[in-house]
Amino acid sequence: MRESDLYAPVKALLEKQGFAVKGEVGAADLVALRGDESPVIVELKLRITLALFHQAVARLRVTDAVYIAVPRPGGRTARRALRDNLALCRRLGLGFIVIKDARAEVLCDPGPYAPRKNAKAQGRLLREFHRLEGDPNDGGATRHGIVTGYRQDALRCAAFLAEAGPAKGRDVVSATGVREATRMMRDNHYGWFQRVGTGIYTLTDAGRDGLVHWAYSWED
Repeated sequence: MRESDLYAPVKALLEKQGFAVKGEVGAADLVALRGDESPVIVELKLRITLALFHQAVARLRVTDAVYIAVPRPGGRTARRALRDNLALCRRLGLGFIVIKDARAEVLCDPGPYAPRKNAKAQGRLLREFHRLEGDPNDGGATRHGIVTGYRQDALRCAAFLAEAGPAKGRDVVSATGVREATRMMRDNHYGWFQRVGTGIYTLTDAGRDGLVHWAYSWED
């Protein structure tokens, strides 16, 4: 497919709405006019890039009615990217058109966008912030990955077992202050713990290795 293959479907879509359409007007790929309304500008590209968004945002200096138009992608990963780019278009006040089988479809029109805040997501973020001890991630990944509050709690349990030996879950809870220690050791997400009796857990070799590799992330 060439960029010129995108032109005819978008032109047909706009002409059905009463627009007069011309291609390659000034710096714009497509310009449409209808009566005394502000012009509509559409930027046609074979794929979405940061440069395309820069170009479309620059067109907002000319008119509020700016669209980007790209072929509709296929595949699971592409569909996720499509949703993300649609959200970005709405944030930027851009319209979004996709073309498939010589047919153009408008996914969103230009205009102001004020998304509702997700209170549950904010709550999860704040809980993780307060659970995390110190600042072990330096604003990004550590040498071994991202340090979470969950991992720090697992390390506290592992450190106790390394010193005390096999112990009941309630004793680990009491000594470490990790309220979910018993469930954490039972779930054994990292492979650090092994049940050796009813409610009694010990540290595995993987757990001892974990204490060595992750010690800096929870002792700081």
